Amino acid sequence: MIEVVASMARGPVFLAGEVLECLITFTNPMSHLSTSASSEMLAWASAQIHCQFHASESRVALPAQGTKQDVQAESDTVLIPSKGERGQCVLDTPPKILFCDLRLDPGESKTYSYSEVVPTDGPPSFRGQAVKYVYKLTIGCQRVNSPIKLLRVPFRVLVLHGMPEPPFPQDEEVAPSNPFLEEEEGSRRDTRLLERALDMLMITTSRRCPYMFNITNMRGKVAKFCIFKTVYRLGEDIIGTFTFSEGDIPCLQYSVSLQSEEEVQEQYQRRPGQAVSVTGHGRHLESCLHTASSHFSLPVPLNVTPGFTTDIVMLRWRLHFEFVTAREPVEAPVVLQNQSEVTVWTGAEHVDVDTFSWDLPIKVLPTNPTLASYVSQFTGTNSINI
Repeated sequence: MIEVVASMARGPVFLAGEVLECLITFTNPMSHLSTSASSEMLAWASAQIHCQFHASESRVALPAQGTKQDVQAESDTVLIPSKGERGQCVLDTPPKILFCDLRLDPGESKTYSYSEVVPTDGPPSFRGQAVKYVYKLTIGCQRVNSPIKLLRVPFRVLVLHGMPEPPFPQDEEVAPSNPFLEEEEGSRRDTRLLERALDMLMITTSRRCPYMFNITNMRGKVAKFCIFKTVYRLGEDIIGTFTFSEGDIPCLQYSVSLQSEEEVQEQYQRRPGQAVSVTGHGRHLESCLHTASSHFSLPVPLNVTPGFTTDIVMLRWRLHFEFVTAREPVEAPVVLQNQSEVTVWTGAEHVDVDTFSWDLPIKVLPTNPTLASYVSQFTGTNSINI
């Protein structure tokens, strides 16, 4: 028996364009003191990244696939990273050979390093109601005259969309490179790319400009709403303020919800005019009768997917507001200036109300992948015995 352990040391979340690094250790767990101990042999091992796509049949109408088959797919000696997986493989990197003809004596282990650039032309990791995009690192191993064994390590990919310039400018080095420092220079270059992307994210989401909105219904002005920006990173707080003292209509209650909209592109919709799937990610509810001003704070969860668009689906973000207003003026309690006794104000038992809603589109961008790793459902580590 050989134990195979794969571990992503930095964590299971990466920005597209980053270099994914994984250490893969092969161990013969038998003690050399055991009477049945013997050397173990592996013919080869290789690794590659792939993205698996799965669509809901009730929401997405995909074109029929051909019946063409690859004759090599029936062979036990060909590595197919998506073998046994649901859905379609929409993206994969070329396989990289880790070794050929590995021999491990009892108690011996060997570690190999796998590195690959996460493709920038793929979708982000996403688990929606209509579609799912799942990334995995697959390691294939095979003993002589035995079927291939697959070890899969799922990870999360964040993609920068809608940035003002490419997230990773390819700056060519003018000075000659040192072949003895190639690995160190590659690591430093990857760090610079990540730092540049994070700097651009910080600049884009740090721009503040007050956006003022007058909230009205058919009866008049309800309040003034102010928000300082509409672009946020994962993990940021969305803060907004209401000024009800400038309104003519009494507002009894308001709520603000952070929502994502998953819309299947028209040509792939199962039914004409198919409804958009809306998912809530946080809600603030407050009673505000006789309140001059109020504010709310809604955090953008670290584990959600920023907005993106593919040929099949589009994900957008919005703030959804709901207001409950009175049809008639509601008198406020009167407290005399010199009154010494406590006065209890009792609200009206019956109030005729109107309700209305409003949606404010916002943009949600990725964040530092290291920060997102702390709340990831993935561990970045997996193992198998072969």
